[in-house]
Amino acid sequence: MKPQEPQENQEPQENQFVIINNIAPPDDRDPLRAVSLYGDVSETKAADIVNGLLYLESTSKQEVLEDPENPESEIKTIYQPVKLFVSTHGGNAMDMFAIYDTMKMIQGTCDVETVGIGKVMSAGVPLLAGGTKGKRKIGRNCRVMIHNVSGGNYGSIFILENELEEIKWIQDRYIECLAKDTKLTKSQIKKMLNRQTDVYLSAEDAIKYGIADEIV
Repeated sequence: MKPQEPQENQEPQENQFVIINNIAPPDDRDPLRAVSLYGDVSETKAADIVNGLLYLESTSKQEVLEDPENPESEIKTIYQPVKLFVSTHGGNAMDMFAIYDTMKMIQGTCDVETVGIGKVMSAGVPLLAGGTKGKRKIGRNCRVMIHNVSGGNYGSIFILENELEEIKWIQDRYIECLAKDTKLTKSQIKKMLNRQTDVYLSAEDAIKYGIADEIV
């Protein structure tokens, strides 16, 4: 997981964003309403995912009959959930927080179901864990990885000290988000990070630590 990089170092725009919405499914099933993060967390992908989450939240309201078999029954309002598929090695920390904060914001209206597939590492871990509790899923063969925030800067000692403080702030927020959304305490997370190496977890470990709720 990396802190925000200078503008000139940002990667070229990629077309990695997938949104599926209101497509008539077979057998009268509910439509799949999902966004996906596949690949590194970047400014471009974060923008697409944030826009997708906001759009799906704005179209989540649905009015249905309380008794589907009685056309004269009262109408009730429900809010369809949004799914976020995550498969990433990590990426930019601040862009991850943009997605994370948007997820938390729309959870006031509709559930955000997260699904970890393949690999959920570094900046991807808070996104998997940040879904609606009880509705966070992970693939049986998915690997989860947690490690320290990393960054690189150059300049005078004053610039380096300032950037170091920013990296410490990002690391503290990373720890706070994981402690809030999982069964891990801050001290447990810090103990993992103090190993000074990548900490790999299985899908079973992710369930044990409360990063996810169910293996699929």
